[in-house]
Amino acid sequence: MSHLAGISHIVCIASGKGGVGKSTTATNLAVALQQSGFRVGLLDADIYGPSLPAMLGVPEGTRPTVVDKKEIEPIMAHGLATASIGYLADRDTAMVWRAPMIVGAFQQILTQTRWGELDFLIVDLPPGTGDIQLSLSQQVRLTGAVIVTTPQDIALLDAEKAIRMFEKVSVPVLGVIENMSLHVCSECGHESHIFGEGGGELLAARYGAEVIGHLPLDVSIRHQGDAGTPVVLAAPESHAARCYRDAAAALVGQVERLASTGQQKGPNLHISDD
Repeated sequence: MSHLAGISHIVCIASGKGGVGKSTTATNLAVALQQSGFRVGLLDADIYGPSLPAMLGVPEGTRPTVVDKKEIEPIMAHGLATASIGYLADRDTAMVWRAPMIVGAFQQILTQTRWGELDFLIVDLPPGTGDIQLSLSQQVRLTGAVIVTTPQDIALLDAEKAIRMFEKVSVPVLGVIENMSLHVCSECGHESHIFGEGGGELLAARYGAEVIGHLPLDVSIRHQGDAGTPVVLAAPESHAARCYRDAAAALVGQVERLASTGQQKGPNLHISDD
């Protein structure tokens, strides 16, 4: 795994279930970290349903350069070094593969991509607690995981399973991000907790974790993601972009805390306002 040697911190973004905005969160967190001066990579670990190429605006049909028939050059997008099975197959191709093939493909993309020197590799995990999660946790020294959930009970149940999985494989949970936490009406300014309130705090408290971000239910996040430009880039002064930047800063703080206690090795990381 020599191509991982230059990566200071590998952070997984997990949810336990689909539909909670995990990939959107991973993408905007990665961009926010990159904007703060860090060298950042973004790995799409969802072999069945890769979404990052489209969310990053990479033109369909873009293929990575392959060196010596086995090493892959990452695709650069918005300053991020990125890798995805979506770069190696057409977007409408269904990956009708069994688990060993899925794990093998993921391991190849992870270990054969020429990541270079990175401060962070953000790994956007697929939904669930299956083979890819287990393979990554057992074979790579992870800095930790961030759990993305919505406030509603059904999402919290699956997020709880994700936390328990990481506990079993001794991967620290760096924090919980509550997505779709609050909706502010664009017409009247009325605030609504459409999916409930306080679920992220309850989940974090139950497992001794911290809530490192509350993200709004904002149609601009979807619009910008569909257009291929994360909202942190497309609308940097928006409330949504500020929420992502705050979550990224909190993530760095958690990594620093682990490093200071000797639980993780790595450089001192600081986000500045310059």
